[in-house]
Amino acid sequence: MEITEHITAVGQEAKLFAQAAEQGGLDVDIPSCPGWDMRELVRHLSEIHLWAAAHVAQPHDKPWVDDLSELAVFWPELAVFWPEDEDLVGSYLNTNANLVNALESAPLDVDSFTFLPAPSPLAMWARRQAHETAVHRFDAENAAGIESRFDPVFASDGIDEILMAFAPRRDEFPVKSTRTMVVHAHDTGDRWCVTIGPDGITTIREDGPADLTLTGDASDLYLALWNRGDDSNITITGDMDLLDLWHNNNRIRWDR
Repeated sequence: MEITEHITAVGQEAKLFAQAAEQGGLDVDIPSCPGWDMRELVRHLSEIHLWAAAHVAQPHDKPWVDDLSELAVFWPELAVFWPEDEDLVGSYLNTNANLVNALESAPLDVDSFTFLPAPSPLAMWARRQAHETAVHRFDAENAAGIESRFDPVFASDGIDEILMAFAPRRDEFPVKSTRTMVVHAHDTGDRWCVTIGPDGITTIREDGPADLTLTGDASDLYLALWNRGDDSNITITGDMDLLDLWHNNNRIRWDR
């Protein structure tokens, strides 16, 4: 996907996220984010958008924020923690619009902090925020009782991000010997071969021998690999213990 497509997705996914938050209500629990309710999920995504927009619009050396008030340095009118409940979803949409504007306004060669491999910093931030918003859109819709579906090309791109960019950042994994997992999105034709060893994970975009094979629509695989859903819509062949290890040990935290 191109940068412009990712930026468009950031805005589109935000609208769906906001609709689900409104429908579900702020007090509903988020099963896929244990310990959170919808209120905390909306606040979280607002923080992420402000943090990401700050790196794109006002590049600086400090990767993470230690305190939420630090974001007020960059966005004094938006970094208000926290609006009253009746204003919270609207405030979220404002942080999203601010992010979209920052991404659209940034020069293609903007030099900012990144934490994932990408053709450019702008490409990384646009892609990361598109999928950050989309995955949390699922969280909100799931809590509100709304069925979530994702465009196959977009979902495949999200699979690629977690398998090719996030997973290889690990320098260890709790397996005693090297295992392989092949992922095949049959509606897009994309395949990934993931090698999982004690020293970490490597991924290539091709087929290969596998201890575990996951097959299905890109949308269902997207949710499975991001630890959403119950895996019931994908075909699983081989070592189920390896899939359990993935679910239990490959969780993404926003500040890592």
